[in-house]
Amino acid sequence: MADAIKHECGIALVRLLKPLSFYKKKYNTWQYGLDKLYLLMEKQHNRGQEGAGLAAVKLNPAPGSEFIFRERAMGSGAISEVFGNVHKAFSQFPFEKLQDVDFAKKNVPYAGELFLGHLRYSTTGRTSLSYVHPFLRRNNWASRNLALAGNFNMTNVEEMFQHLLSEGQHPRDFADTFVILELLGHYLDREVQYQYDKFKDDYTNGIDLTKRIEQELDIPFLLKRAAKLWDGGYVLSGLIGSGDAFTMRDPWGIRTAFYYIDDEVAVVASERPVIQTAFNLKMEDIKELQPGQALMLKKDGTYYLSQIVEPKQVTPCSFERIYFSRGSDYDIYRERKKLGELLIPNILDIINHDFDNTVFSFIPNTAEVAYLGMLEGLENHFNHERAVLISENCNNLSKKEIEDILSKRVRSEKVAIKDIKLRTFIAQGNTRNDLAAHVYDVTYGSLRRNKDSLVIIDDSIVRGTTLKQSIIKILDRLDPVKIVVVSSSPQIRYPDCYGIDMSKMSEFIAFRAAMELLKDEDKQCIIDEVYKKSVAQKNKKSDEMVNYVKDIYGQFTDQQVADKIAEMLTPEGTRAEVKIVFQTIEGLHEACPNHKGDWYFSGNYPTPGGNKVVNNAFINYIEGSENKTYQFKLTF
Repeated sequence: MADAIKHECGIALVRLLKPLSFYKKKYNTWQYGLDKLYLLMEKQHNRGQEGAGLAAVKLNPAPGSEFIFRERAMGSGAISEVFGNVHKAFSQFPFEKLQDVDFAKKNVPYAGELFLGHLRYSTTGRTSLSYVHPFLRRNNWASRNLALAGNFNMTNVEEMFQHLLSEGQHPRDFADTFVILELLGHYLDREVQYQYDKFKDDYTNGIDLTKRIEQELDIPFLLKRAAKLWDGGYVLSGLIGSGDAFTMRDPWGIRTAFYYIDDEVAVVASERPVIQTAFNLKMEDIKELQPGQALMLKKDGTYYLSQIVEPKQVTPCSFERIYFSRGSDYDIYRERKKLGELLIPNILDIINHDFDNTVFSFIPNTAEVAYLGMLEGLENHFNHERAVLISENCNNLSKKEIEDILSKRVRSEKVAIKDIKLRTFIAQGNTRNDLAAHVYDVTYGSLRRNKDSLVIIDDSIVRGTTLKQSIIKILDRLDPVKIVVVSSSPQIRYPDCYGIDMSKMSEFIAFRAAMELLKDEDKQCIIDEVYKKSVAQKNKKSDEMVNYVKDIYGQFTDQQVADKIAEMLTPEGTRAEVKIVFQTIEGLHEACPNHKGDWYFSGNYPTPGGNKVVNNAFINYIEGSENKTYQFKLTF
């Protein structure tokens, strides 16, 4: 999209199921697990440019030696920095020693069997290294050590925080990642203690007792206890110091997770095609973790699935399909093409079916697949019209007239070009704004001046800032009669609260347009009434709240809002007429039938906490304090 929103986080987990010597012999390296983790993380780099981290666990370490390791870094080059630091740790050993698997297993950091990687985008503005996953909870008992990473955002952090207080804990931070780590760590401690109390009288040797505790750890039980408190979209992966690992998906299926297991390796990632690429697999080889389900990987190499929470109103995130996930996925590629195709009727209406004087293009780079679907749909429509015209007039058409009909084509050009080399951070003030207006360029001569209209597709429109400041301005240089901006997604009207950085009402051009329409029509009373209702329910429980922000949009048709958006995004001095066409929610569901999580567009949140978030976001907008969307007061 032109105004790129921050992506979701990404996870990658690798569990080697054979001794390191196996991989040295077969793949000529004991670093097979690290190499695959690196590949999985780089292939998901689109999910994290603020930070990255990895954790590793060694199985059966010698007493007195480290068994759990972690490395983290900040910035867009974090993956390279993390793995660079890992290899720096290798450099302290002679080359011939590093080739010795037994030596590496005993002495070299990260020479383990369990690996957990994470790519981070923050959703709450917290960007220091201390907030980069994996999080680590340390203890001298291996089974009490926990490395945790996830793609998530919880809507009820206050409730979880208060629960920890009621248990007598003193959490060191309010962030949901810290709170979840302490919740899971708390129940892990209790599970270890339970097993200790159960078997302590059966053993005189502490080492044997420890082994029995590690064998008997009931990870699903502790996950069930902790997950009762969770409201949000999440995929959580954890490594336990004694050698177990797990990945759990939320019961609404909001966030995604995929896994593959054979006799050599078990792997989990946020996206299916990255596993396909990293391990050269077919689509059908990879399975999707189901809502509320957890994959358990035991120290002895066995694994099983466990239903931690019963599936609820299953509503997988549709933005995964529109924007976030890699377009190389078999299903996502086809769904994005379908989103483009379904826009054809509205496009035809807005250009008055004038193919001769219309050029079609896309805003690079994420809208390209939807553009291909739009072109296919236009070609199919064109072919149908030509067939009808020829069949109805076959006796009256000359050979040249038939040739003229058959020679007509949909006019498509690469009109917009994104200059990825342009860096605006080197300038300040007005100079920076001027540079930002030139992030996109155009192909001169792609339109006939003052004769052609231009239809240009984007995958979604959030703020509209780049459209106004850059894209429309620079497209207008080609002197089109009309500029039609087409969004393959519906109007984004409501904040997300499940792991995407869209939390402020002012960020949505659709919301600002609806508010302007109310003011234009002297309906300020609607805004006042929604504010009063929102404030009145502020202290209610989440499941008692109503999304009254829907009333802001309820006064107008989708087209009225779209026309207002076009008016607001048209830069002063633009010569062309500017129109905007949005996908419908019905079209979204038709294109992505298995991913109907549409709360961004409809305001229908799958969890109770969603209504709480939109309620607070609206109040904060009206009161001018949007930076407080996720804050809460502590009550003791």
